[in-house]
Amino acid sequence: MSGDIAAATDLITGALTARAVEPHAGEAQASHGGGLCLNCGTRLIGAHCHACGQSGHVHRTVGAIGHEIAHGVFHFEGKIWRTLPMLVWRPGELTRRYVAGERARFVSPLALFLFTVFLMFATISALGGDIAGLVTADRADGTTIGIARSADKAERGLTKAQAERDRLVAAGRPTAEIDSQITALRTTVTALRRAQAPADGEGRFGLDEVRTGWAKLDHGLAKADKNPGLALYKLQSSAYKYSWLLIPISTPFVALLFLWRRRFGLYDHAIFVTYSLAFMMLMVIALMLLGVAGVASGWIVLAVFALPPLHMFRQLRGAYSLRRISAAWRTAALLVFAWAALLSFVALLLIHGLTD
Repeated sequence: MSGDIAAATDLITGALTARAVEPHAGEAQASHGGGLCLNCGTRLIGAHCHACGQSGHVHRTVGAIGHEIAHGVFHFEGKIWRTLPMLVWRPGELTRRYVAGERARFVSPLALFLFTVFLMFATISALGGDIAGLVTADRADGTTIGIARSADKAERGLTKAQAERDRLVAAGRPTAEIDSQITALRTTVTALRRAQAPADGEGRFGLDEVRTGWAKLDHGLAKADKNPGLALYKLQSSAYKYSWLLIPISTPFVALLFLWRRRFGLYDHAIFVTYSLAFMMLMVIALMLLGVAGVASGWIVLAVFALPPLHMFRQLRGAYSLRRISAAWRTAALLVFAWAALLSFVALLLIHGLTD
């Protein structure tokens, strides 16, 4: 229940954050000419102040707050329903048209990126992948009580699932679904038991013996070795907060593909990268939900390897008006660059988490 509430909170926060950076361009408003702007005092000649940009109509009711939340989550200014289909099927055209100046028609790449980041972590939390609920450090003796309790709970669930399987076998009914649950629970129990800090405080993976010459990093490695659950939690939290770094990290890699094409600048590449990252996060969300729905893991693995290059190819070809061969070799190079950018991002997160 608390996980569902946290997921819903993340979703609402993401929508409102995205709305905060998304301009009101293209959203119809009633005329409020004749009055004074409540923000700067300029006489209004339209729906918005031409001096500071504030709307001429200001809501001052509790209901308006609820409307703002609902509008941010479900409407996203109506542009989301034009943007998402193009992001999936015609990403290159979407990128090209946004760069060319069609801003009122589509959700801006940054707003969409922020929304998908929050949505992805909300989905992870709702599906039970949030480590925050598992780690509760007992500072008196350094053990991780939350992980131990979660492991005990998972073991009780495993026992019940095995009993249910025995009942189904006795009744001659199929056991494929319960077998899948048992496998998942066994994996969970194993992972949680490994994440528990040992009672004697000794290291687990030998990280405490690593010496880099950087005192803060060495200390962080030793702490991570003693309490990997807490280290993973910090890594997840950092990924959540600093996901926007993927944009400046990835943009120079895309620019390398077009060094001899002067008409494309860093802005064009940044728009390309941001829309591409938004799609990849939506893909992760969709695959997680398909996995929960029971889709075979083989199909999900196939999608993981097939969809990113296909989407990159279509986006490159449409955004930069490339021929097939030109788009193909750039897609191959971009896949390598994407892994380099991801590894750089993870390395930065690890250094930040271990030295913080």
